[in-house]
Amino acid sequence: MKGEKNITAALRAEILLQALPYIKKHSGSIIVVKYGGNAMIDEALQDQVMEDLSLLNAIGVKIVLVHGGGPEITEMLSNLGKKSTFIDGLRVSDKDSMDIISMVLCGKVNKRLVSLLRQKSAKTVGLSGLDGSLLEADFLDKKYGYVGRVVSVNPLIIEDLLSKGYIPVISSIAYNDKGEIFNVNADTAASAISAALKADRLIMMSDVAGILRNKDDENSLIKEIDIQTAKKLKSDGIINSGMIPKVECCINAIENGVKKVVIMSGTIPHSILTELLTDEGAGTLITR
Repeated sequence: MKGEKNITAALRAEILLQALPYIKKHSGSIIVVKYGGNAMIDEALQDQVMEDLSLLNAIGVKIVLVHGGGPEITEMLSNLGKKSTFIDGLRVSDKDSMDIISMVLCGKVNKRLVSLLRQKSAKTVGLSGLDGSLLEADFLDKKYGYVGRVVSVNPLIIEDLLSKGYIPVISSIAYNDKGEIFNVNADTAASAISAALKADRLIMMSDVAGILRNKDDENSLIKEIDIQTAKKLKSDGIINSGMIPKVECCINAIENGVKKVVIMSGTIPHSILTELLTDEGAGTLITR
């Protein structure tokens, strides 16, 4: 038994030694993590993701967590007798729906993620795009209702929290100068926020492994591409369907100052740590 404990301790020490160069590399860097959709459904995995973010925060990585909550919004709307309608993959959001969407994102999902991070001993503050004039938006297209496109980002409140060691947890709600509130796609919000911060990396956590040459074969994962190749894959139809707006958000982030973007699965245990602290990496890395 003692020998087994010694082996375990030795293995742990070896793992830490192998991770040390990556810890040094990423300590002090700003990493924006978009977390939402089906990647958030499994509670055990959600707890594990928060544990990983807490660990990264503890080793000096400046984490910003931007979240959605589509499945929970759909469930709440259904419970209240309202049907969810989607156009081009975007939830049509009328004024009544926006009250419910805001309640779910800001009052339920956001506070749950904050609570989980606090349980992992992380310093964290829950925000929405309304706080500190963080996100200003306008109508993306009136056919979607109160779905917003980001007009501007004021990153001061985020930068202040990061300088004090906090993890800002941000729900993707925004407003305009008339006080109208908008539902902003979490990918879009994360892309805009990471660009405003000139983040070292944007990590898009999804329910898919990354960009696939064959959407039905996860073994066809493309490990790394530049934005020119991504645009060609889109024009060739390899990047299609729901992956198109996600990749467009990634390209927009890089073209506006983000160094690297990763699309990865949030349903694989410790995928963030695998990406940042190992040679293997996770998902698809997109670079300039």
